[in-house]
Amino acid sequence: MSERGRAADPESGVWLGLDIGTQSARALAVTADGRVVGAGTQQLSGNRSGPRHEQEPEAWWRAIAAASSEAMRTVSPGAVRGVAVDATSGTIVLVDGDGSALTAGLMYDDTRATAYVDRVNAAGGAVWAELGYGRMQPSWALPKLLWLLDEHPELRRGARLAHQADFINRRLVGREVPADLSNALKTGAHLVDERWPEEVMEALGVPADLLPELVRSGTIIGAVGEGAATATAIPAGTPVIAGMTDGCAAQLGAGVLSPGRWNSVLGTTLVVKGVTRELIHDPSGVVYSHRAPNGDWLPGGASSTGSGIIARDFPDRDLDELSRAASAHEPARGLAYPLASAGERFPFVAPDARGFELGGDGSEADRFAAVLQGVGYVERLCFDYLAMLGAPLEGELILTGGAARNEYWCQLRADILGHPVSLPEVSECALGMAVLAAGASRDAAQAAAEMVRIRVTIDPRPGSADRFAGTYSRFVDELEDRGWVGAALAAQARKGPA
Repeated sequence: MSERGRAADPESGVWLGLDIGTQSARALAVTADGRVVGAGTQQLSGNRSGPRHEQEPEAWWRAIAAASSEAMRTVSPGAVRGVAVDATSGTIVLVDGDGSALTAGLMYDDTRATAYVDRVNAAGGAVWAELGYGRMQPSWALPKLLWLLDEHPELRRGARLAHQADFINRRLVGREVPADLSNALKTGAHLVDERWPEEVMEALGVPADLLPELVRSGTIIGAVGEGAATATAIPAGTPVIAGMTDGCAAQLGAGVLSPGRWNSVLGTTLVVKGVTRELIHDPSGVVYSHRAPNGDWLPGGASSTGSGIIARDFPDRDLDELSRAASAHEPARGLAYPLASAGERFPFVAPDARGFELGGDGSEADRFAAVLQGVGYVERLCFDYLAMLGAPLEGELILTGGAARNEYWCQLRADILGHPVSLPEVSECALGMAVLAAGASRDAAQAAAEMVRIRVTIDPRPGSADRFAGTYSRFVDELEDRGWVGAALAAQARKGPA
């Protein structure tokens, strides 16, 4: 997997995965046997203030073009067999007929549409219940779409909705493209019937011609055009495959495609995804399920906790040094709920939640330890919630995301979860999109089995369950006292590791 920079054999083929994250765009070129033969990265920035979080859509395209051009430097153009794009879930923009942005890009955690949620749930509650998540949340795309239309009434005629991935795919292909069901989930797509619920959209006043067509992830939606080929170095004519959200992309990149296996992605935020044969129903709307390319279901949720708080609160620090210091504080005297932004979405919905730090010995090491452990406690609570819903949890747990590079944190998470964790050689969303692109010509599970490799499996340390049990119980008590966690989940959490 680490054999980068080696030209790929055109006969074996190379697939490109393109990932648009919060802080960067990433491109990977991957062979059929899992070798990364090209990689590129370009940074992104945004405008975040209170409930507002925006990015410039043209910056998405510039970043993707730069990252893919860099990745293609070591790839023979004749070897490229396909490309797929993932993007942040619930990020949308309104575009004109040429695909140019008419508004800012409203990011996945922008919550300015909170006032529209009750209206959305009143109109679509029956459909949302049928789809298993029961109700939409303030950061989801459909409330944000209504907010955009009210903010820009002149765009009700002639504009088109584009999810973040649609915006990039439109530029790659050079014409209007359908949206994939994965990115369209939070805009209200009916994933069972694989269509827009027209009666709901009509009740909400969403113009029918505003919405793109829908296709299942893994569908070929066009080919790279001449203009995009010049900008990205991806050969013209390369098939473009409908992608997925970043959480689903990470799941595919981790090879998690069979029931009972789970992927925990810890980057700026935390995303937990798994596989079930049947649709999980969660009336509270905390857990929602995407549709897999083969028709299975991919349940999970996204928390507002994550490593973003480390970048915010411990900037320019040696994280290895801090981790070594934190290892002497197990458990930490302090108790932290590390929220990277206002509000929580999983394992409970609390739009007004704010991060907190309680107690501690006043040292930086104890505070850092409390943050690392706090993320681990949130992660464990996510799995406790899934267990309460009856999700199968007996399979392998794969850790990906930027935090997977911190070996101490991975060990700590295994200890808190009471479950072995496995780390793949490459832990990137872009790999998942390369797998999906390869799966367009064969089964995605088969492609993943050939392209994803596990680097190491970490077992919980002896005695770790007892070491963190008391602090985890105190953590759950605090959340219950604040009214964020109900009695049923608190009782499930107190039973021990899920």
